[in-house]
Amino acid sequence: MAEVTNRSHDGVQIDLISTERMDGLASMEKIRIILDGVRDGNIVILEEGLTPDEESRLIEVTMTEISPDEFNGIEIETYPRSETADQSFLDRLMGRESTKKLTVIGPANQIETLHKDETLISALVSRK
Repeated sequence: MAEVTNRSHDGVQIDLISTERMDGLASMEKIRIILDGVRDGNIVILEEGLTPDEESRLIEVTMTEISPDEFNGIEIETYPRSETADQSFLDRLMGRESTKKLTVIGPANQIETLHKDETLISALVSRK
């Protein structure tokens, strides 16, 4: 991944990460990409969400990295897309959970969820 050298400190950077970018990565690689972005103060939006195990691991790793002076943790919000449209009949029959959901992750001290329902996440993002 290329390093951005001319960052503007007047705004908030949003990293929109496609499904294609995350496909084929191990769980810890996905978590590292997310946490590295959030630790830099960015809002990370995943086109396709994490599995429940990956979300649990993300929270677990985040808790070990919290530091009062440097990193306050993350705020994470997810909403599912249409379950019936995105899952195959076999997936629904076998009870497999779809990971096709939009996920927004940001620094806990910069993002505040104002409203969340099945189709909308409304968040207030502030500068540090």
